[in-house]
Amino acid sequence: MRSLLVTGLLLGALVLPARHAAAQDDGPLQAALANAFSSGALTVPGSSDAADKQSPAPRVAAFEYSEGYRTRAKIHKYASFATLPLFATEFVLGSSLYDTPTDSKKTAHIAIGSSIIGLYAVQGVTGVMNLLEGRQDPNPKGKKLRLTHSILMLASGAGFAITPMVAPGGRDQLEFGSSSASTHRAVAFTSIGIGTAGYLLMLFGGK
Repeated sequence: MRSLLVTGLLLGALVLPARHAAAQDDGPLQAALANAFSSGALTVPGSSDAADKQSPAPRVAAFEYSEGYRTRAKIHKYASFATLPLFATEFVLGSSLYDTPTDSKKTAHIAIGSSIIGLYAVQGVTGVMNLLEGRQDPNPKGKKLRLTHSILMLASGAGFAITPMVAPGGRDQLEFGSSSASTHRAVAFTSIGIGTAGYLLMLFGGK
């Protein structure tokens, strides 16, 4: 019995100092860990707010059109005002000349037709040059619309260029309604129709 008591006292003397020392050591360690977490030195790996944000899209460089482009655009615009009046006049004259041909009607018909060809020459040069310059714009507006307008007007202009080639050669041919007169009329009216479509497309669909 006495030996057990002595053994217990010895064990208590050994264990209690060790537990006391461990308790003292835990205090500074816990304080150091708390300071580290509060200061942000120890963080849990994760995605930051900056990484979550999408990077902004790259800016598209602005394209500066030349002064010549602006001048040609004005000429093209103001000349186009004569398109429909010339078409309407030539349509009426051509129909009247086909039904009841006279020398005065033929002269007026030729004059109006020449004016339309001249108008197409101006419109073709200014339009094609601006279309080529506009291709350099990295962010063009209405590109498909302008391209469609250009194709229609060039097709119409080609038709008007062919029209005099299929015109009847004399008054007798007109009076008897030769196939040459019919072809001339068909090509002219088709060209007027295509040109009107191209004009109205640009008038109501864009600038």
